[in-house]
Amino acid sequence: MYNILTLNKIDPQGLNRFPCENYRISSEVSNPDAVVLRSYSMHDMELPSGLKAIARAGAGVNNIPIDKCTELGIVVFNTPGANANGVKELVIAGMLLASRDVIGGVNWAQTLIGQGDQVGALVEKGKSNFGGTEIMGKTLAVIGLGAIGMLVANASQKLGMKIIGYDPYLSHEQASKLDAGIVVETSLDKVVAAADFITLHVPLVPETKNLINKEKIARMQPHVKILNFSRSGLVNDSDLAEALQNGKVAKYVTDFPDEATLKIKNAICIPHLGASTEESETNCAIMAVDQIRDYLENGNIINSVNFPTITLERDANNLRIVVAGKNMADVLKPATNILKAEGIQVKAMISKSRNNISYGIIDVDKKEITDALKQKIAATDGIFMTCAL
Repeated sequence: MYNILTLNKIDPQGLNRFPCENYRISSEVSNPDAVVLRSYSMHDMELPSGLKAIARAGAGVNNIPIDKCTELGIVVFNTPGANANGVKELVIAGMLLASRDVIGGVNWAQTLIGQGDQVGALVEKGKSNFGGTEIMGKTLAVIGLGAIGMLVANASQKLGMKIIGYDPYLSHEQASKLDAGIVVETSLDKVVAAADFITLHVPLVPETKNLINKEKIARMQPHVKILNFSRSGLVNDSDLAEALQNGKVAKYVTDFPDEATLKIKNAICIPHLGASTEESETNCAIMAVDQIRDYLENGNIINSVNFPTITLERDANNLRIVVAGKNMADVLKPATNILKAEGIQVKAMISKSRNNISYGIIDVDKKEITDALKQKIAATDGIFMTCAL
């Protein structure tokens, strides 16, 4: 029986994919094998000794202590792309809100309550105060062409915008998903200088903190509009406030408001609604649960942020052993030598590395192995995790 701890409300369509005969799911379960969460912060949480995996039902993992998990051999999963369409749609809405003063107009219209038959005439008289521009024909710079950025780029081009993209880590596979006509540049400075709109779709890491700052803003077109549906730390608040004040930046739309941005004039602050759709929450929960199950039951790793991606087709007649080690040229060699010395035949195996973490899967012609043998493998220098499935 596997114990699954939930730290947030998780969509039941996802949780129902855990077979009830093999899984116990609760927000209060003790000794969990895995954790499923959304935005709950685990940084001050004592990690249970038997914890094997954490699945974030969403893309961002800033709320999870990744380095600590890696040290303890805990595989951390996220669900890239599961909420991408929901975020994409809100980005499109953000561009429209930045172009047309819909919010100002709606707020003003509410002040007409009580004017009776005069409302129609007052609307016609006052509507010119809330004019704007269209997005068709404008240039959009998409910084980060992952699952969300790619969808934003393609959808915006279909709305008649010219799209230029920037992503130094763009894979060939992801590039192939971009519609024809989208230009990918190799210079961030060139991209921001050419755009009427700039939208950010990159993770918050040391290299991207304050990515948009006074220097970058100085290179931008006058009255540029900036959208941030990724993380608040990507934009320097004080530099942005100055640019909004002097008109260099016309509008700033963010899904990650804080005390500073809430006070900035011409900032449109949305309360983190990007992935807050029924469909996104369901998709994220389903992906998170499926990844946890595949890892706990088969040792396969898909969409981990700290371990290598690795899968091996399972033969029900074989026992599966998984091992993980640090700074090892061949993480499987010590384990296979021990198994062969015991007369256990290896039927299939695979290993991969990521940074200094190596992970391997071994299938053997046994239904079970002794605890003593598992302990012998685990005691090998460099090995920090081993288990039989």
